[in-house]
Amino acid sequence: MTRLDRYILAQLLWVFGFFSLVLVSVYWVNRAVRLFDQLISDGQPMSVFLEFTALSLPMLIRTVLPISAFVAATYVTYQLVRNSEIAVLQAAGISPFRIARPIVVFGLIVAAFLTVLMNFLIPEARAELSRRQSEVAQNLTAGLLQDGVFQHPADGITFFITEITPEGAMRGIYLSDARSQLQRIDYTARTALIVPEDTGPKLVMIDGQAQIHDRRTGRLSVTGFGDFTYDLSALAGPAGRGRSVQELPTTSLFSPSPALLAETGASAAQMRFELVSRFVDGFAAVAAALIGFGALMAGGFSRLGFWKEIVLAVVLMALVQTLNNALAGTAMRDPALSWLGVVPLLLAVATALGLVGWSTRKRRVRA
Repeated sequence: MTRLDRYILAQLLWVFGFFSLVLVSVYWVNRAVRLFDQLISDGQPMSVFLEFTALSLPMLIRTVLPISAFVAATYVTYQLVRNSEIAVLQAAGISPFRIARPIVVFGLIVAAFLTVLMNFLIPEARAELSRRQSEVAQNLTAGLLQDGVFQHPADGITFFITEITPEGAMRGIYLSDARSQLQRIDYTARTALIVPEDTGPKLVMIDGQAQIHDRRTGRLSVTGFGDFTYDLSALAGPAGRGRSVQELPTTSLFSPSPALLAETGASAAQMRFELVSRFVDGFAAVAAALIGFGALMAGGFSRLGFWKEIVLAVVLMALVQTLNNALAGTAMRDPALSWLGVVPLLLAVATALGLVGWSTRKRRVRA
């Protein structure tokens, strides 16, 4: 690399690192607040909160890096144009395509990091996060075994225990289930036990009654029972849930077995599209950087500002993302159409190169 390339690349990396840190912090704080409210209110220790937020970081970084690459390329190009550095380089006979070389190198560096993230770190983080979420959700005993406290393990659920014996039996149970829009059921029981099963934990209530209030008619029905089993798996999450496609290692996506398809509940087309995305989406950073650079270069120097060029770059990025979302649904319906995942990337790069070519043509016309 020449001194010019190193000069532009150093500015790109510095701005990219700054904006990545800021955006990741903003996304992380937003997610951490929701996680804190959810986990701490369920009685989980601070260590679980820190573990969950750490496991979610790879997914946040994957979302932020293409945006940071776009912002860095746009900002650095804006500074180069505003300070007339681009004009000096072009006056020295350096074409816009030559100036774009460090932009491409910068995009490839970010793409390499994204590829490692999506093929190694993110699947492992998703799998571990899913496993820990399942463990925390299944461990309802620690959360529910609190006497003298009204608890709300889920929306519409209220649970109260009068006393817990040294043997672990619960006395004086009140359970209100108001999740349905049609009726509300209030259970009361003399004693109860939480019994773990393969399908999820069960609350076995003994010697009690159920009061069913019909919201439509206002009628109240009372039913007594000797013992009644209430399924807690709806509160704890499904037990034995299979892995999702995003949790699978990349090697498993090349030739998924029928057992793997049954476990994930995904089709062969979805597996193929996920495989293509893990290698193609990383290069979105190259396209984003080139679009930011090309839009500023196409506008040239102007004393009236560069807001039109910046708006153009943002609109182009939005159109690329919209096209990517539109083609994803089609690609996931047929394995033979998985190549559609490459189309938005190619169109973005072609558009960026077209903008750079337009800036070259404008310079020749002026000359």
